[in-house]
Amino acid sequence: MAQPFIVSIPHKLGKEEATRRMKAGLGSIKSQYGKVLQVNEEIWSGDRLAFRITALNQQASGTLDVADDHVRLEVVLPWLLAGIAHGAQTMIRERANRMLEKK
Repeated sequence: MAQPFIVSIPHKLGKEEATRRMKAGLGSIKSQYGKVLQVNEEIWSGDRLAFRITALNQQASGTLDVADDHVRLEVVLPWLLAGIAHGAQTMIRERANRMLEKK
């Protein structure tokens, strides 16, 4: 059974700058993790990204919502990926924080 995986990352950038940084940073994630993660669909609508991915031959879909003070990632995962994702939550949070750091 599919399970939602949710990560919320606070920031102080404002919605527009956070969205710009997330768009730029997601490109590097695709290239860095391309061997295990394939992005099948990526649709930005304002400050919301809807996506479908394949990871370890498993399909998942989700959204990334950028607010004035946080970014919220929600992914609906099949059971195999759900077990792995909770262990990766810290890594996801750290990676997103690096994308949103003041430069």
